[in-house]
Amino acid sequence: MTDKMKNFITRAITGVLFVAIMVAGFIQLLTMILLFALITGLALWEYAGLVNQVENVAVNRFISTVAGVYFFIAVAGINSGYIQTNAVFVPYLLTVVYLFISELYARNTNAINDWAYTMLGQMYIALPLATINVLAFRQSPDGLVTYNFLLPLSVFVFLWINDTGAYCTGSLIGRHKLFPRISPGKTWEGSVGGGLLVVAVAAVIGYWDNRFMGMAGLSVVEWMGLGLVSVVFGTWGDLVESLFKRTLGVKDSGRMLPGHGGMLDRFDSSLMAIPAAVIYLYSITLL
Repeated sequence: MTDKMKNFITRAITGVLFVAIMVAGFIQLLTMILLFALITGLALWEYAGLVNQVENVAVNRFISTVAGVYFFIAVAGINSGYIQTNAVFVPYLLTVVYLFISELYARNTNAINDWAYTMLGQMYIALPLATINVLAFRQSPDGLVTYNFLLPLSVFVFLWINDTGAYCTGSLIGRHKLFPRISPGKTWEGSVGGGLLVVAVAAVIGYWDNRFMGMAGLSVVEWMGLGLVSVVFGTWGDLVESLFKRTLGVKDSGRMLPGHGGMLDRFDSSLMAIPAAVIYLYSITLL
């Protein structure tokens, strides 16, 4: 068996297991929170390990990771209704203050680098992943909070379909490079093909939800808009992570997922798509 075939099999097995775990994780409220708290922690740990390889950078890997995980759980608690006070964010704020003050005593070469890379991890990873709780929980006019797995799961389904559609379309008819400076493999044809496929799938999901479930409260057209937003910002998220890796001079963010690289490689699109989906849904409710 050739190395190329072995790599393909490894990628396929990892991909199937990844999708199965993600879908299963969304089924129950608690499993979703635990799953994404774990994802947040692993992604932040991976991120800190990468940036600490940069000269004159010393991010506190452990505390930054714990802070990000705590922030995710705090946002989940507030949005789910289990926690009723914003005081839950006080420990997180104290941690941020500590990370700044600790540089006074650490004697590191460049404190500004440490502060900048530390807060970048919180803004780039912890905050976007925490916003999935805004998608997952809905509050009725009488104050009752319900868990809605369909919206956050659909964003990931859109991203997976877009990746597959873009790869297939780009392989067949891709000619014009989308962003050659950062990601030479992406083409406009692939992006358009993946986007059209996602919009079509979003219409099907919207019809199915309106006809049988009524979970999201979106029209078919609004579902198609959500699919398009996920595609556009997911593509930007992919490019942002490519620029991040190119700046650091690494090919993959890690080796945690055989055949797929690291956690940031797997969740790069969602780091932009999830908050964009939240903004989109809030925007259409204001119209």
